[in-house]
Amino acid sequence: MSTHLAAEIKRRKTFAIISHPDAGKTTLTEKLLLYGGAIQLAGAVKAKRGRASAVSDWMEMERERGISITSSVLQFPYRGLQMNLLDTPGHADFSEDTYRTLHAADGAVMLLDCAKGVETQTKKLFRVCKQRRMPIFSFVNKMDRPGREPFDLIGEVEHVLGIGVYPVTWPIYRGATFRGVYHRQKREVHLFDAKKAGSSAASGAEVADMIVTGLDDPNLRAELDEQGYSQLREEADLLDTAGDAFDHERFIAGDVSPMFFGSAINNFGLQAFLDTFCELMPAPLPRIIIGGKAPTIAPDDETFSAFVFKIQANMNKSHRDRVAFMRVCSGRFERGMKVHVVRTHKDIRLANPTSFMAQERTIVEEGYAGDVMGVYDPGIFEIGDTLTSGPEFSFEEIPSFAPEHFVRAVMADPMRRKQLKTGLDQLAQEGTIQLYRSVEGLAGDMILGAVGKLQLEVVKFRLKAEYDVDVRLESLSVEFARWVSRTDGLPVDMRAFDRERVGTPCLDVRGRAVVLFAGDWQFNSATRTFTGINYAETAQGQKATKQA
Repeated sequence: MSTHLAAEIKRRKTFAIISHPDAGKTTLTEKLLLYGGAIQLAGAVKAKRGRASAVSDWMEMERERGISITSSVLQFPYRGLQMNLLDTPGHADFSEDTYRTLHAADGAVMLLDCAKGVETQTKKLFRVCKQRRMPIFSFVNKMDRPGREPFDLIGEVEHVLGIGVYPVTWPIYRGATFRGVYHRQKREVHLFDAKKAGSSAASGAEVADMIVTGLDDPNLRAELDEQGYSQLREEADLLDTAGDAFDHERFIAGDVSPMFFGSAINNFGLQAFLDTFCELMPAPLPRIIIGGKAPTIAPDDETFSAFVFKIQANMNKSHRDRVAFMRVCSGRFERGMKVHVVRTHKDIRLANPTSFMAQERTIVEEGYAGDVMGVYDPGIFEIGDTLTSGPEFSFEEIPSFAPEHFVRAVMADPMRRKQLKTGLDQLAQEGTIQLYRSVEGLAGDMILGAVGKLQLEVVKFRLKAEYDVDVRLESLSVEFARWVSRTDGLPVDMRAFDRERVGTPCLDVRGRAVVLFAGDWQFNSATRTFTGINYAETAQGQKATKQA
């Protein structure tokens, strides 16, 4: 292992931000870029149509609705480190895209609204992080607004999510006004501009001015008044007396979360969070592999390896391009290098890899474990593909989740059937929608499946905007899907489900056998009628089927 390779890997910090909608995730993302120097001025991020377009939102529909629909990859330097921020959709309807993105991250920042605490979507995304045993940071946002008591929020996180909490920073008040944070590990008090501290309308366009001092500074008592100062000393003593010391090993294992308090829109508390995050966030770790000489591959292995976790078509309307996002897991990537695609057993040259800042692209000359880059996809990549410069092996498969909403796409103009097929194929391959086709020999239309209803709106919007196809989406009497396989490994007789009227047999976009059920009654009939069949809620591990 070269010294240069080890040093470059150590510099990488690859993470995602997870939250419930409206917790301020896009604002926090933008402010981290501001502090990293990636942007010079942050626009005030406002709700819905009135807000300025955030740097992480590039799709027209995202800018109209004021929500993040796709996952963005944002890379910026900070104090000698290479920060790889995977910005994920906050809306629950796009949780599957978030699950895939978390697969590419080494850690996560869980963003909480100080007034709402742990919300529904937060729970779902936290469970994914917990399953992968990822280090998780907690940032309690909107402290400049009325909210719940910090001790109450800590108790809720520990009780509802089942993870220990270690407060690294603690909020400081003068009356009801949020004035700063106390950094417990450094024993520093960070006081913010008094004029901006009481205004939630402050733009936060520039890095926040602050005074750094200590608990014993006599000026601190005057800044906070007697009540605020006494409260700070009392709570700081209580935390030190009652709380355990920070356990770094439990943090790396995902069992304890360092917590920070602040206001992203005003930039309050961000410097303390970002600096401590850089100290605690681990560099890329070994990744589990299948079919290799060892169960894992280390980031400093000389063999280059990566996997595709996202595909995005038409990021540039004028070029109608298709970009595959890959996460580097080991070795050194060089522009123009030839890599092996394990699934297809074919070699491909990666000529113009790019890094992204919203719609801006920069050619990447080299990359190391932890880096994320986009490569031109001529239609050969699939989500989950493993790329390597050495012997064949595969990374863990990224699962597809069973949809909850099913529709049939009806065209307004039958003459544009070819464009509809192309559009649906590309959107399904990039994971925007799940696409099911009838088994060969059976009559039927293409069926779309989605985890959330808003996904269907996105598909309709993008079919019109990118492929010039108008469609009407008709709901189907389907409640859920199950990927099917035989326990003995032989092909499944898919037509038998149709003959017995116990489900609608289909193939997904990768040719895997899936059956759509109208309800539990139909599913129960199928399980009674056919023995020796596995019914899976995710497509993880499923192979393309050969019809019996």
